[in-house]
Amino acid sequence: MSSFTIRTYKEEDKKNLIKIFRLNTPQFFAPEEEEDFKNYLEDEIEHYFVLESKNQLVGGGGVNFIHNGKIAKISWDILHPEFQGQGLGTELLKFRLNFIVSNFSVTKIRVRTSQFAFTFYEKNGFELQEIIKDYWTKGYDLYVMELNNLQQ
Repeated sequence: MSSFTIRTYKEEDKKNLIKIFRLNTPQFFAPEEEEDFKNYLEDEIEHYFVLESKNQLVGGGGVNFIHNGKIAKISWDILHPEFQGQGLGTELLKFRLNFIVSNFSVTKIRVRTSQFAFTFYEKNGFELQEIIKDYWTKGYDLYVMELNNLQQ
């Protein structure tokens, strides 16, 4: 695994994250989701972190809260295709799980993903709760998953 740093998102990161999003379309994201991602970056971030390898932004992922802060949601995970499969996505996820359990009193950690990425979360301890066909768009199903062991 290459050396990396994780830091808080800055507005100037948006352009590079959109490029990475496009590199992951349509393999992981439907083209229609790009506007949702832009909207998230502009208006819905609660906590978003970016991952850099050798001073290059290569990915990002967020944390949002629902139900009066009792449920944390892992939001908008994205990693440059050239850096996938090297453990960086797992490190970014672990960083956020640590951030959540160290700073907030939550009862659940949830992720909403698709059939294209659910095995990543499954390998990291998330359990499938629900599937909704064609939720994101035709051919992109919603997989709701929860991490039941919060002692990461």
